[in-house]
Amino acid sequence: MPDDHAGLAEAAVQGFSPAGLAAFNDYFRGLVDDRKLAQVVTLIARHGEVVNLDAYGVLDVSAPTPVRTDSIFRIASMTKPITGAAMMMLWEEGKWALDDPVARHIPQFEGLRVRRKDGEPVGQASPMTMAQLMSHSAGFGRAVEYAEVNLREGDLQDMIDKLAGLPLSFQPGTDWRYGPSVDIQGYLVEKLSGQGLDEFFEQRLFAPLGMTDTGFWVDASKSARVVRIHKYDDDGKIRAAGQANVFNTAKPKFLAGGGGLVSKIEDYWRFTQMILNGGEFAGRRYLKPSTVELMHVNVLAPGVNVTLYSPETRGLGFGMDFAIVQDPIAAKTSQGVQSFYWGGAFGTWFWIDPINDMIVIGMIQNVAGSTPDGAPLVREASARLAYAAMTDRRP
Repeated sequence: MPDDHAGLAEAAVQGFSPAGLAAFNDYFRGLVDDRKLAQVVTLIARHGEVVNLDAYGVLDVSAPTPVRTDSIFRIASMTKPITGAAMMMLWEEGKWALDDPVARHIPQFEGLRVRRKDGEPVGQASPMTMAQLMSHSAGFGRAVEYAEVNLREGDLQDMIDKLAGLPLSFQPGTDWRYGPSVDIQGYLVEKLSGQGLDEFFEQRLFAPLGMTDTGFWVDASKSARVVRIHKYDDDGKIRAAGQANVFNTAKPKFLAGGGGLVSKIEDYWRFTQMILNGGEFAGRRYLKPSTVELMHVNVLAPGVNVTLYSPETRGLGFGMDFAIVQDPIAAKTSQGVQSFYWGGAFGTWFWIDPINDMIVIGMIQNVAGSTPDGAPLVREASARLAYAAMTDRRP
């Protein structure tokens, strides 16, 4: 059930084999036909042009309406790079500096103690910095460590107040843990700009970029385009995930810069293309090229590893809200070296390859869709097939 793809750039001109792109699409359609996915929407762009766009499957396996390229997905943690871009806009305006102590901008964090392995809190060896906050190395723990306090219950100020009463999980700069850092950045966007996070996103990014279906909630007129979340039954076949189809239909109290947005694939391409272009899109500049370059330069201290799913992970760095592929072999990825990327909990994924001037984006909606138990390894498959389709790949 693919959409009409009229208007796409000619694949051969952009350095792709049409047969290779067909194999890319056939693989993902096969996952739907085999009931391993309910739907998948994919996009490949190169040299600023979309060369492959495919939508296959259904919005909901229990009431099959075809998925389309304008279907709306919960992008979860793919919100984070957008929040990072907003923060860097404010960095360019001189509102904060990379080596600023976070407490300079959030006084409630002044003097936060650090929990030792024996449970006793000690002082910070050095104050957490804004660069560490932008790279998940400021000392805050993984999300699961805050389950009992429910950081997203209330508003952003409530979250800050809760964190101010808790010790840090490690000494700033000495570890990488995936937790509330980007929700904290969302709070800082509001404080430094004087606008709500939704307002800043809309006025500074979404409206000018033409991201017409991206936001923290879905207007009632668009609700029929939202993809349902799915999971697997005992036989490993896809099915609708019961009550897990919740999405905001009005402005939520907690504006989660770390994971609250919904979007469609073309919208997210517009954002990522702006980043790949060095901060410019369709004749309008959003960030300086040097700022965008800084966003995908590793800022982690030597020996600190990006360990999202395994403590054994190597070969990755982290910049301003993007992971960076430094060594594809060590990272066990087919994504190109120097690519920078992230993904979302329901299985959305993307990467930007600056060496090959390419963007790949994919969207599914599964419970735990970014883990091997929640969905097939769609990111790895898309990387392997996208580069195989390329006729002029640079190393």
